[in-house]
Amino acid sequence: MGGGTEAFPELGQHCQHPDCRQLDFLPFSCNRCQKVFCVEHRTYMSHDCPKPDDKSRKVMVCETCSKSMETTGLSPEEETAMKEKHANSKECDPSKKKKQRCPVKQCREYLTFSNATVCKCCSTKVCLKHRLPADHACQRGYSAAKLSHNGALGNKFLAALAARNGKDCAKDNRDEQVSPTASSRSIEAC
Repeated sequence: MGGGTEAFPELGQHCQHPDCRQLDFLPFSCNRCQKVFCVEHRTYMSHDCPKPDDKSRKVMVCETCSKSMETTGLSPEEETAMKEKHANSKECDPSKKKKQRCPVKQCREYLTFSNATVCKCCSTKVCLKHRLPADHACQRGYSAAKLSHNGALGNKFLAALAARNGKDCAKDNRDEQVSPTASSRSIEAC
């Protein structure tokens, strides 16, 4: 099943979907039925694959209580029967559906999959506005007070800067107390 153009006959292939037959220069091969398809028919459902992916799972989420129920291998009639059975059971309670909010004080942001992140230091799930450790009062991370203070972190920075420039700034500035306005002065001193 060739494709391509007159100048390049080996370039591209025709989509093997019976209704399409489009010449595609970047075709997709189905890993289950081994046929070639265009971008529109590359999924199992779009080309009605006779051997759909047996490893995938299908899950239905209840709109009332947000409980997920596996429906892998069930027919549409069985899915609706399962949904009705769940809706009539005592498990389906609208009061159980709670949307998680950002734990930072006075932040009213609901956490969803697209606007939430987990802090790498304290493993707290917060909104994107409070993703930095200093913004959500992270107990284990570096706070703004630690970063502005000329402590070990400041000396490490100055030592790295000195190694880069060939000077030893860290030794000169260890004994100085740096105020917030003089923090730029300690770097300029070298």
